[in-house]
Amino acid sequence: MKRILFLLSFLCFFLYNEVALADPAAAAVIDAKTGRLLYAFNENEELPMASTTKVMTALIAIENCDPEAAVTAGDNAYGVPGTSIYLEKGETLTMRDMLLGLMLASGNDAAVAIAEHVGGSVEGFCDMMNARANQLGCVHTHYVTPHGLPAADHYTSALDLCVIAREAMRNPLFRQIVSTQRTTIPWQGHAYDRVLNNKNRLLSTYPGAIGVKTGYTKAAGRCLVFAAEGEKGITLIGSVLNCPDWFDYSASLLDRVFAEYSLYTALNAGEIVNRIPVRNGIYDSVELIAEEALSAPLTEGETAELSFRWPQSIPAGIGKGEQIGAASLIVNGKTLCSVPLVAAEAVPERNFRFGLDTAADHWLIWSK
Repeated sequence: MKRILFLLSFLCFFLYNEVALADPAAAAVIDAKTGRLLYAFNENEELPMASTTKVMTALIAIENCDPEAAVTAGDNAYGVPGTSIYLEKGETLTMRDMLLGLMLASGNDAAVAIAEHVGGSVEGFCDMMNARANQLGCVHTHYVTPHGLPAADHYTSALDLCVIAREAMRNPLFRQIVSTQRTTIPWQGHAYDRVLNNKNRLLSTYPGAIGVKTGYTKAAGRCLVFAAEGEKGITLIGSVLNCPDWFDYSASLLDRVFAEYSLYTALNAGEIVNRIPVRNGIYDSVELIAEEALSAPLTEGETAELSFRWPQSIPAGIGKGEQIGAASLIVNGKTLCSVPLVAAEAVPERNFRFGLDTAADHWLIWSK
């Protein structure tokens, strides 16, 4: 009887107490709007990334190719090891469908077909990938393949992966593709279409999840780039590399960061910031307004400073919405984000024609 009670007690403890999750080799979470680093663990360590490589593959393809362009699978795309959408030699799909096969089913064959179509060769395409990574400031990233199968000198860091995903998620087509849970694309030579199911389980299990990509090889372990929109108006982008509990750990990271940060709004879109003099204009001054909201995630107790930049005066001839200055949000001495300050209205120049028109208007009023 005592043995049974002990087993029941152990079972209850197991069911009602959180099981510890295995730590990843590296992890990072950033704010999608500002890029602010909100969580970091070995964030700059250079590690293999498996199929999270395909975030950059898709970004390069979208930036350099019409989504309706015809992409034909060559000899090199046929029979690539690992996950596949089973392209036949000479099979043609639109770039959009290739990207769906790449990002949902993680097709390595689709990655090669895309690379050869856009870059002329896998090597040429990887040069494009590396150039784009450098442009984004990702100094801990280097690409050798477009799919992420094990290769020497092919690596990234958790933070770089977040930065790359943040750039990609700004693209509407990329965002649409990686948030798709299930779809079909044509299958040449078959009476039915290919069915593609997204491997990112967070899309169906985590509220607000919107992407982005899974990856796994024995060398890299389980890797995941993820993104989610929170109830406080914050969108997070994160990554874990070599993480045994990739989905559960990523969900716990999202919960933690969403709980720790709230959105602080320093300026609302359209808010009047200042009025500055206009030289030789039909008006003597013009209002400066924030073109968009100036906001960033802050923890409780953090304070933010506002910094403004505008000229002492401006010449006439400005148009409505023309940028005149900028407002920045500063936390701990670091600028998190900036927004343009624009003219609330147009201010034409006070010239001879304006004088004649004004005089004519006054004469008409007087004559009545």
